[in-house]
Amino acid sequence: MTSRLRELIQQLGEAIHESVIESEQIAGVVQDIRKYGFDVLLMLEATIGLNEVPAKQAKEAGDDAAGAEPGGEAASFTQNDLHFLHSLRISVEGEAENAAESDTE
Repeated sequence: MTSRLRELIQQLGEAIHESVIESEQIAGVVQDIRKYGFDVLLMLEATIGLNEVPAKQAKEAGDDAAGAEPGGEAASFTQNDLHFLHSLRISVEGEAENAAESDTE
C-alpha cells in the first residue's frame, strides 16, 4: 500500500468522523440522553475494505471521474457500499437507481 493510498484512507476516516460529530440528529439524541442523567460515550468503528481493480477498469473509472461534474457521481454504489452507508445512517440521493444498476452488473 502506497503512502498516498494510506493518506487517502486516513482522509476518509476523518471525513466520516467529521460527518458524525457535525450531525444535528446525533447531537439531538445525545442531548436527549443527557436529559435523563447519563453521559454519552460514542465509539464507532468503520471498516474500510479495498479491492484492487484491474488496471483497465481503474483507468476507465479515472476517465469517468475526470469527466464528472464537481460534486457529481463518478460511479454508482454497490449493494455493499449502500449497506455500509446505511449502517452509518447516511442516505444516498438516487439510491434506488444506484442499487438497481449495481444489481444488473
